[in-house]
Amino acid sequence: MLSRLVHLLPPRVRAFLRRIPGLVWLYRWARRGHLTSDRNALIGLIIITAALAISAPVSQTWFSPSGVVLTVLAGGLTLRVRGLGVLLGVVAAALVYDAIAVGFHKVGPGVMATIVVTAILAIVLARSRQQIGVKGLRGEQMLLELRDRLRRHGEMPELPKGWDAKVVLVQAGGSSFGGDFVVSVCDGKKLEVALVDVSGKGVDAGTRALMLSGAFGGLLGSVEPDRFLPACNDYLHRQRWDEGFVTAVHLVIDLTTGEYTVESAGHPPAVQFDAGSGTWQVSPAKGIVLGVVPQMSAVPERGTLRPGDALMLYTDGLVEAPGRDLDAGIDRLVGEAERLIPRGFHEGADELVAEMAAARDDDCALVLIWRK
Repeated sequence: MLSRLVHLLPPRVRAFLRRIPGLVWLYRWARRGHLTSDRNALIGLIIITAALAISAPVSQTWFSPSGVVLTVLAGGLTLRVRGLGVLLGVVAAALVYDAIAVGFHKVGPGVMATIVVTAILAIVLARSRQQIGVKGLRGEQMLLELRDRLRRHGEMPELPKGWDAKVVLVQAGGSSFGGDFVVSVCDGKKLEVALVDVSGKGVDAGTRALMLSGAFGGLLGSVEPDRFLPACNDYLHRQRWDEGFVTAVHLVIDLTTGEYTVESAGHPPAVQFDAGSGTWQVSPAKGIVLGVVPQMSAVPERGTLRPGDALMLYTDGLVEAPGRDLDAGIDRLVGEAERLIPRGFHEGADELVAEMAAARDDDCALVLIWRK
């Protein structure tokens, strides 16, 4: 493209450009392939910068010297660090030309400071994109796609008539990523759900949650229910991570009889609502957190959900608070959950999470499954 643009110019213009050492060097350097991936974008931005600089003496109202800020910002979004360095050199030359042509008072300290700050931000942005290996805003688009995939994993599958469920996920600080996630699978006769809490919160835990959601989602339904948590534990040991631990609770429900099994790996206990007595009962299921010991063991709990009953799974972000016992937090959660009965489980689940998470800066998740 560079050769075509040069050959389109009149012969006299080409002869004049050849007498400028800097332009000849840039032309030869680009032709050798140093800027192969950025060449077209760089040439376009150089032409725009040169046009702004040449037009500034004609009309400073339309072509202000500060207009090169836009080309610097565009370079940060489209060029690699090496190409951006070349563009910044052209921008500096354009500012010197404008200062001579229109006067140094028109290119004052304010304009220079604005361009310098923008250039620094553009370099940081270009370096970050170069490390990721993407162009433009593709890196942000990839994160959005990963976030949407994590949210889709958290959606409950369609349940047969007589059953319903609600999943509520709230990330710390309003972030799009968090360390709590849900994976589930249903074949119409059996429902398997796993609620997982990765240590940490917000974006720091979100990257590990993105990886684990795919791995745990693949294991769920592919291995026998009693092997799910041990298989997850084996997977974490193979990763040899040093970032912390993972807790999980695994639920299997027979959608025909209502019989269920709950297994916990260092996770807060599940809570069952008994419609007959109108009370909530805390599950005794417990076990060791995932990824700590090679051979994990868990004490499962078995029970039955009758019409009107419900089962609630949640993460520690809803019940833990500095300086307060975990049992006190569970008691408060159960007390607030009693408001679900008159309002209905589906409508009250969001209010329950909002109430419990209001004073906490932590990822929170709740899974509520009930039999109509």
